[in-house]
Amino acid sequence: MSNKSYTPVPVFDTMQDVIDQYKSCTAQDDSKKVIREWLNHCFENSSVDLPQYASRDYQCVLNFLYSYRGSQDTFVAYRRELERLLQWSWFVREQSLLKHKRDDIEAFAEFCIKPYKRWIGTKNVARFKSISGEKIPNPEWRPFAATISKTERYAGNSPEKNDYQCSQQALKAMFGIISSFYNFLLQDEITSINPVLLLRQKSKFIRKEATAPTIRRLSDQQWQTVIKLVKNKAKENPQEERTVFILSCLYSMYLRISELVTNTHWSPTMSDFFKDSDGNWWFKTVGKGNKARQIAVSDTMLAALKHYRVTYLNLSPYPLIGEKTPLIGHKTNVNSPLTSTRPIRRLVQEYFDQAADMLESQGDKDEAISLRAATVHWLRHTGISEDVKRRPREHVRDDAGHSSSAITDRYIDVELRERHRSAKKKIID
Repeated sequence: MSNKSYTPVPVFDTMQDVIDQYKSCTAQDDSKKVIREWLNHCFENSSVDLPQYASRDYQCVLNFLYSYRGSQDTFVAYRRELERLLQWSWFVREQSLLKHKRDDIEAFAEFCIKPYKRWIGTKNVARFKSISGEKIPNPEWRPFAATISKTERYAGNSPEKNDYQCSQQALKAMFGIISSFYNFLLQDEITSINPVLLLRQKSKFIRKEATAPTIRRLSDQQWQTVIKLVKNKAKENPQEERTVFILSCLYSMYLRISELVTNTHWSPTMSDFFKDSDGNWWFKTVGKGNKARQIAVSDTMLAALKHYRVTYLNLSPYPLIGEKTPLIGHKTNVNSPLTSTRPIRRLVQEYFDQAADMLESQGDKDEAISLRAATVHWLRHTGISEDVKRRPREHVRDDAGHSSSAITDRYIDVELRERHRSAKKKIID
């Protein structure tokens, strides 16, 4: 069959499935047989023939993914890129990924920039479906996804395959992940080279930016509109006190949305707020890259915590040592922790849209359009951007969990303002 007519089939599912499959392979004398049976199951309804080297390639990727089981976000990113590499190697390049050289990686990068249309989806779907207790590949899944902005979605548009774009950030991530994979194979003496390191002209794919990337954040007017709207709703409906607290955590403590919910390596509870010997309050969390950090809690954040506990949870004003109450519980059961970020994301986005409607009704159309394009993560950026104006950058860096001050410096836009002010009155004639 023609390579262009092949419709990709997923071969990796959730992190837990990968863990279980890895353990199943190590428990068997013939791990290749286990993998071959799984691949045959995935491709049984496909007209494509699996290459002989598929089982070995698959096991290399399986071992690598298993080694990154500590972080859900990292696992998902690595699974995405290596699934694409496997599919491309088998059915486009028709070569084992253990045989790839520099030219092959360049060809793969070019393919990621412009994949076949049959490889592009227009919505996010589950990789597998469960039918009668058996996992079946989802025929709607694709390795690449076309997306459009929130503003376009709000206008009633839907993504089409021609909307697919491979961003500079995506290309950087792809090169980094594949390089890590080949380094892993080098350490296990499975391959003798890392073809990514041999690329002499990576710059033809990745541009060097002259200026720091723009930090996406809410304006003061947008933030004040959102938080006042939610607080007013909470006066009418006490259930919305939960939303006020969520927004406070995202903005005041710069939390990522993933740090509000229970995951494989962390379960946030009320006892993660604690007071030190000086009477200062802190919040401990484990975030991106499975890194623990301690965040200084402001007086206003402490007041928000106290208000939330008393008015919504009917608890004592301050957390007790060892208290297991979830930081954010389900609406219907406060003692049951959220395990998905989706409900929080949906809740915040609903209020962003309501606040945008208010701004538009007040005649602030530009502010409304910008707010409709915002995502929940902008709240973290907004909190950092506001604090870096008045707090030492090292303090903000540590509270935000930045690996270096250079990352925090991106939030300082004083130099850009001065640069623009000095250019504003230049004359041509």
